[in-house]
Order: sequence, then structure tokens, then C-alpha cells
Amino acid sequence: MKDTIQSTDIQSQIIVAFNFRHACKIFDADAKIPEDQFATILEAARLSPTSFGHEPFKILMIQSQEKRELFRDFAWGANGMMSGTTGQLGTASHFGILLAQTSALQTAGSDYLQNFYRHVKQLPEDIIELFNGAYGKFQASDHHVTTDREITDWSGKQAYIVLANMMTAGALMGIDSCPIEGFEMDKTIATLEEHFGIDPSLYKPAAMFAFGYRAGAPMFDKSRRTMEDTVAWF
Repeated sequence: MKDTIQSTDIQSQIIVAFNFRHACKIFDADAKIPEDQFATILEAARLSPTSFGHEPFKILMIQSQEKRELFRDFAWGANGMMSGTTGQLGTASHFGILLAQTSALQTAGSDYLQNFYRHVKQLPEDIIELFNGAYGKFQASDHHVTTDREITDWSGKQAYIVLANMMTAGALMGIDSCPIEGFEMDKTIATLEEHFGIDPSLYKPAAMFAFGYRAGAPMFDKSRRTMEDTVAWF
């Protein structure tokens, strides 16, 4: 009975959190997330699953307002142009960019992956050989992920798992968030290289994100398809 009560309570908390979460466009600029709580969000990111366990992402936190302003002219999803405000760039407690690794790092057999297998995953050589073969097959013939764009996009898919877990962790703590794809890719890449030292041959931006506390109620009520339209059982 005790386990049933605990399970029901957890289920309720999950649904409440997902109903609470929305793409927050304007945050309370004076309300800052406690550092220990944001550390939990980052730990949820670090512990997130990724394909083959490769962790092909990097999180770039941008807390300096001066640095945030470098993106204002071309990050139209974060600059408040649709709300007449300074947007997430100007009001978020925490703002960042998820970077996706390119083919230079994530091609099967790369030096980076060999080092990763040995020193991060701490795999024995025979298992590394198995990983190289399985991942090589995955890229070459299973999913046909071989070009730089294809591999970078695959890394971006893993970054989205990370971002989803960050937003869910935040929602469970009553922290608002917003995933942001509204930015010009080429200008973002150039800015990251010039002002943040991000080598575009190794990393490309997958998504921006903002966390904080909402300044007001969501602009729209949450709407979703019915469960019947969403899920098919066979």
C-alpha cells in the first residue's frame, strides 16, 4: 500500500509539472534561480541518456548581459521582438546554448571517440573494438549518418534529449524555461567563434534555452492533441 501511495504521488507531481511548464517568453528579471537548484538542472543534463552514450553535446552558459547582447540582432526567438520586451535575453535568470558535436568528433573511429571510450567510459580494448564496429555500422548502413550535416544533426538530437530533461527538472522545482530555435544559424556560429572561442569545425549550435521565473501568466492555455490522436496501440 505504501508503494502504491508513493507511486501515485509521483505520478501526480509529474503531471502537475508538465501542465505547469510552458515556453516562457518573459521572465521576472529580478527573480534569480538559487544556484543549488540550477546545479540540479545541470546535473539532470549531465546524467541524460544519449545514443551510444557518446554525450555529443556541450552546454554554454551565458550569464553576462554584455555577452547575451551579442545575439540580440539575430536571435529573434529570444530578443522579445514579438512581445515588445527585452525577451529571454534580457530577463532570464539563466541563459545558454546547447552545442552539438560535428563529424570531426563523432565519426566512427575518430581519435576523440577512442579517447572517450578509454578515459570517460573506461572500456577495455575488446569492448572498444565492439563499439567501433557497432557505431560504424550504425552510421554507414543502419541510419546512413555519414556527412558532416547528418552527424551534426544526429548530435543535435541527443542535445534535445538533454534539453527536455533540463526543462522537466526545472518544472518539477517550479522553475520556468523556454527552448529556443529562433536564431540565424550562420551569425550564431560566427559569434560563438569570435567571442566565445567555439571552433565551428567541432561544435555547432543546436538550441538556445532560458530558465527563470515567469513575469506573468502564459499567453495561451496549454493545448495538445487527444491521447487517441497521439498514441496508436497494436
